Amino acid sequence: MADLMSKDFDAVKELGLCVLHVGINADGEEDALRIADEFHTLMGFLPRVGNSSIFASDLIEIMKKDGPGEKGHIAIGAHDVAKAAEFFEMRGMGVKKDSATYNEDGTMKFIYLDKMIAGFAIHLKQY
Repeated sequence: MADLMSKDFDAVKELGLCVLHVGINADGEEDALRIADEFHTLMGFLPRVGNSSIFASDLIEIMKKDGPGEKGHIAIGAHDVAKAAEFFEMRGMGVKKDSATYNEDGTMKFIYLDKMIAGFAIHLKQY
């Protein structure tokens, strides 16, 4: 068991896997603004309004419209998204190929995995 955990740690470290942000699904723009205001009032976070979402902080994104996931999404950062996708596929999570986006050089920069955790969709994003 310890050997398996060591391999996992090494792979996670090599791929640079980390949580970039958590996305919360809101019920429209007005609800998203209300949620962002709660984070501002209670925690002092300054919201940044975008086209499809509002970032209440660097780590909290509030979707103006329901996005993937019952409750929202978790963005996992990776240095190499294609290799990270392979890592998760070996662990039983497939990818939603139609969600992939690519850099100009053809390397993958974004993709959703096909399983949720606790109602949250998971996407990989290059950083």
